[in-house]
Amino acid sequence: MTEPVTRDAQRRALRRTLRQRRRALSPRQQRLASEALCRRLRRLPEMQRARRVALYLPNDAEIDATPLIAWLRRRGARVYLPVLRPLAENRLWFVHYHAATPMVSNRFGIREPDTRHGAHHARQVPPWALDLVLMPLVGFDDQGNRLGMGGGFYDRSFAFTRQRRPRPRLIGVAHDCQRVDALPVAGWDIPLDAIVSDRRVVRPES
Repeated sequence: MTEPVTRDAQRRALRRTLRQRRRALSPRQQRLASEALCRRLRRLPEMQRARRVALYLPNDAEIDATPLIAWLRRRGARVYLPVLRPLAENRLWFVHYHAATPMVSNRFGIREPDTRHGAHHARQVPPWALDLVLMPLVGFDDQGNRLGMGGGFYDRSFAFTRQRRPRPRLIGVAHDCQRVDALPVAGWDIPLDAIVSDRRVVRPES
């Protein structure tokens, strides 16, 4: 019975360490990393094919993929942002995002589209309706394993991808300083199709 406790303790310690690493990056390092990340993402075949793409607004020194938004729109793609579902569900829904989208802060202080009043312009879609999802990570390894923030929102929202086809392509993104040799993996971690940092593209072993 001690193994799960040990693994969970390792994951908590790694989260602290890796969040500190990315917070230590200077504004210039953050900007250059964002530019390099976006260059790599634009070259991905699955990114070039996607028409419904979800990404996130960076928080807590997460790497910034939002410069892709203008490029995606020029290609005719629609961009979506995650929205927390009601507290009892702890899952994500996704809302079409554009320049006039009204925004609010959720319970974690993260900006998200305002859906509180059922606004007619809040075009919500479920996770399975997307083509591609860019997911923020706390850590990753060369085997394509990911470490999230610990809330399990993405894991619960995309658990269906283990069985359901077709399904969205899931791509984790992170600063390269968040890479470790090997992560302690939990059974509920959702497998990703790729992990992209400012320095590399990792494809999990099939």
